[in-house]
Amino acid sequence: MKTIGMIGGMSWESSAEYYRMINQEVKRRLGSLHSAKCLMYSVDFAENQRYQAEGEWDKAGENLAHVAQSLDKGGADFIVICTNTMHKVIDHIERAITIPVLHIADATTARIHEDGIQKVGLLGTKYTMEQDFYRSRLEANGLDVLVPEAGDRAIVNQTIYEELCLGKIEPSSKEAFKRIIQQLVDGGAEGIILGCTEIGLLIKPEDVDVPIYDTAHIHAIEAVNLSLE
Repeated sequence: MKTIGMIGGMSWESSAEYYRMINQEVKRRLGSLHSAKCLMYSVDFAENQRYQAEGEWDKAGENLAHVAQSLDKGGADFIVICTNTMHKVIDHIERAITIPVLHIADATTARIHEDGIQKVGLLGTKYTMEQDFYRSRLEANGLDVLVPEAGDRAIVNQTIYEELCLGKIEPSSKEAFKRIIQQLVDGGAEGIILGCTEIGLLIKPEDVDVPIYDTAHIHAIEAVNLSLE
């Protein structure tokens, strides 16, 4: 079993889900008392969120590169960044270490292709929905990507930072997300990418009529695949 290096804490709410899902999957496959070999470095999210808000992406990248180096030196065989948005600085991380990084968008795209879907709606932070680093990765892997209109992007972003990252699950927000998802479906989306690792805490597959691709779950399962291959 390879050792999974996890960069967590962004937010810890979803990082806890990563830890749970990875260990449950290892136990499901290997049985008995088996659990995952993993190292998690949980950062202070407030610091990284400040870098995001101020556009100091290089500082965020340097910060996470140091974290990745610690995991590399600690014996991790590969790295999982337990968040979508901070994949914006994956180049900083990859340059700093000698082990590979399992990209969340690549794992998600592969899962979507298994279902034969090409046009997807994308929900996430404003950075993930609006900037090129994430959408271009999906498009380069053969997907057509739709995002909500500006007002709804603001609702999604606010819900992530002011509710989900703080562990708040509000029924009114669930209804707002379901409305936004339906508009994406009406626009031609065949499936919906939950492109923030906290959204799966709010939206479940039974809440909508099209396939939901929870990036946290997909990423966690692919980490187990790589660990056990």
